[in-house]
Amino acid sequence: MENPTTSVPSGTDQPPIELIEQNGEVTLSIGGEQAMQAWERDLMWAGADLLCEYGRDFYEVGLGLGLSALRIARNPVTRSHRVLELFPEVERLFRERNPGLPGTLRIEQGDFFRRIFELPSESVDGILFDPALDMAVWEDDALWLRTVPEVVRVLRPGGAFVPFFSTKPELRRQYLPHFTEMRVVRRPYTAYDTTAYTYGTAGDAYIQCFLKS
Repeated sequence: MENPTTSVPSGTDQPPIELIEQNGEVTLSIGGEQAMQAWERDLMWAGADLLCEYGRDFYEVGLGLGLSALRIARNPVTRSHRVLELFPEVERLFRERNPGLPGTLRIEQGDFFRRIFELPSESVDGILFDPALDMAVWEDDALWLRTVPEVVRVLRPGGAFVPFFSTKPELRRQYLPHFTEMRVVRRPYTAYDTTAYTYGTAGDAYIQCFLKS
């Protein structure tokens, strides 16, 4: 999801969440906004496959439709994959559509901006980051200056941090100060005509992979 729109809630607040399937389109709606759509599958799989090049124990932030979660959990190299999801209803919808989950997959409930401080140092080989966040969160530089060093701490040496794809060829400024090595993989994409969160509905997407030295 390129421009997530859901803010971090306080307490147990949960915005309206629904899975909309119409006219051949599948959309996860959070707070009345498009949070994720099924056309993203190939890009999410590409990001998941890239992550799996860097180890066997993985962590993911944001379940969404579970496209990358299942891809990572089913990869032959994967020993464990934990997914942190903020909203219980997102997990319920995912489980309803996907009975019989892989044994490598575990889903947890929680807020990333609190949980990351609790994770053990050098405990995972890779983190895939795709939560639904309000634009105000993305623009909170102080928040990211506190948080991204914790991401680096949790990664094992040589580990990878893969945020959600971008449809603009720009490195994400929230992460750049904290990594010295990165990969960018370009992939074509075609979104739905109704997609509102990409820069255009067709073109090139960029999957960014930040590496811990």
